[in-house]
Order: sequence, then C-alpha cells, then structure tokens
Amino acid sequence: MKAAVVYGANGSGKSNFIDAIAFVKNHIVNSIRNQPGQGMRQTPHKLDGFEKESTYRIQFVTKGVRYVFGFSLKNMLVSEEYLYYFPNGRQTKIFERSGETFTSGNRFRGKFNTCKDVLKPNRLLLSCAANFSTVEEVEDAFHFFTDELVIYVPGNQDNWMKYSLYQMNTNGKVKNAVLTFLDELGTGIRDIRVTIDQKQLETSQLPPFLSDEFKSMLLQEKVDAISAKVVYDGFETDLLVEESTGVRKLVGMLCPLIDIMINGKVLICDELESSLHESLVFELVKLFVNEQTEKFAQLIFTTHETGLLNLDLFRRDQIWFAEMKGTDRSTDLFSLAEIRNVRKEDNYGRGYITGKYGAIPMLNLDFANVVSNM
Repeated sequence: MKAAVVYGANGSGKSNFIDAIAFVKNHIVNSIRNQPGQGMRQTPHKLDGFEKESTYRIQFVTKGVRYVFGFSLKNMLVSEEYLYYFPNGRQTKIFERSGETFTSGNRFRGKFNTCKDVLKPNRLLLSCAANFSTVEEVEDAFHFFTDELVIYVPGNQDNWMKYSLYQMNTNGKVKNAVLTFLDELGTGIRDIRVTIDQKQLETSQLPPFLSDEFKSMLLQEKVDAISAKVVYDGFETDLLVEESTGVRKLVGMLCPLIDIMINGKVLICDELESSLHESLVFELVKLFVNEQTEKFAQLIFTTHETGLLNLDLFRRDQIWFAEMKGTDRSTDLFSLAEIRNVRKEDNYGRGYITGKYGAIPMLNLDFANVVSNM
C-alpha cells in the first residue's frame, strides 16, 4: 500500500493519530537523554489520568523485515516495553521489559548487558540499546524512526525549505526533477536560481537581550545567506519574500518528497492540502503513487479535500475515516473497504459529504433556526 488517506470531521482524532506516531518517534529518539528524576512526557486519556497506563504499539517494515514495537507509560515512567521481529515470517523476541528489568530472546542473550547501567525508568530500552549495544536488528529498528519515518506538520517545516534550497543548489538531478514537475503542473516557473553565500552577522541583527560576550562570539562566526529567485517568462520573483504561500510550500515540499520516494521512506503528513490547490494535491499524490522507484516508499496523510476520494487514485482499502465514538470521545478508524454496499461506480466524495460513510459532523443541524434564536 503506497498511500493511505484519512478523512474525518474536525475534532474526530485525525491529528491525534499523527501526534501519537510523532510521540512514539520522539521518545525512541530522545529518551536516552532523559536525566535521573526527570519524568517522560505522557499524555493520558482525559478520563484516565497518569495512574492508568497509556499504551502505544506500532508495526513497521525496514530492510524487508517486519517489526513490532510497543511500550506503556504510567505515572510518566516506562512500565512495559517490547520489540519483536519476523525473520522468515515467524515472530521472534528481541527483548521484553517490565519496569527496569528485561529479558532478551534466545538469539540475543548477553547482547544487552551493556545497557543495564544506562537503562532508567524514564528511558526506553530501544533508545538505550541502539546507543550502547551492537545488535543489528535494534539498530535497524532505531534507524527506521530516526531516518525512514518522516512526519510533516503544516506551519512547522522551515527546515524543509532550507533543505530544498540546498538540494537545488548542489544536486542538478534533484533540481531538474523539481523543475520538470513544476512545468507539468503549469506553474509557468522556468528556473529557480539559488545562491548560498557566507556572511558575518551585524550587531543590529542580534537580539538586544544577548550578553556582550555571546554577541561577540556570534559576530565572529559566518552564517549562510540564502537567496532564491523564481524565474518566469519575462520576470523573476524572490521566492522567500514575494511568492505566494502555496508556491513556497510546493517548492519546499518537492525536494523532501523526492528524497522520500527515492530512498524508500515513510511520509506522514497532517493536512497535506494546506495552502495548496486541490489539483496540486491530486498531482502530488498521483506522483507519489505512480512513480516507480527501486525502494518502496509510503505516504499516509489526513485531509478534508474530497476531490481525492477517487478510485482512479486510491483503492477502497486506502481510504480511511476517523470518527468520534461514545461518551469517552475515543476515535474509531475504519476503511472504506469495511463499509457494506459501497459500489465501484459510486461518487465517494458526495457519499462522504452526505454522511453515507460516517465521520462527518452536525448533519442535522438547522443553522437557520440557530440564527433565528440568537
């Protein structure tokens, strides 16, 4: 499954689904840095509190092998953790942990002894073992989260633009791929000229609250000065100052997207359509789904854009819905393939908007009556 899209009403839990994956990644990558006495960040269910376990489980594939990783937090500390993998299709234990004690699988006995002194209640064993052991399977699992799992959140990706500009300045193949795609979209962009120079900061550019010593140190260092000109027929614009939000986002996303496709990574994106026209989103997803690369890449994203509810783009098992259920406001996640009496010739966008598949709010709300009673 190269791509999956998640629909749902505002407040249905779509973003929480992505936040949970980012939460797991953050603890795997960073919990090794936690200091003694420092609790782990825990976000319990609103009706439960920190005393009840918050449990996270994730399955993933890296280097062609399936892994299962999970952990539980209670009172901001790790209460349980495990890592399994499936060589030759059979589940094999790498380690299991309860509190501060752990056991390793038969193939890994004695290989985690170096972790005993660094394992703490506020650190994941996966994080410790990746740093203090030489178990290849653990390193592969750890690198999946650090290198292969990419999470995009709108409004918090300035580093994507910087990465894209560096790539277009140094990698001719990537730049040509970006320009070709922009041309196919009919943007009218003929070239993007990126210049990267090093310059020294001036005193007026530094925040006034810095100490004189720190200012002096910064003024002695050189920083990269990046400029990017977008060339059209007959004129050019400054990408970072004069271009629209949509063009900036499109240019900023293309290089990372190409990198993800070529290197077989997983991109998880919240509100892919943010600041982009519906047709651009459709073409981005189409590019991802149809492009044949040596390594398998995957795109999972949330959206409100019903124009993507199209079987020319997705199969029914690739279209998912998030719906809030019950008094505890938990989220039910289900695919279009699970819904009965859905025909191939149906208009899925209209079916979703009219509530045929659920996952949409306030269908019976009489707004005219609400306004008249104000």
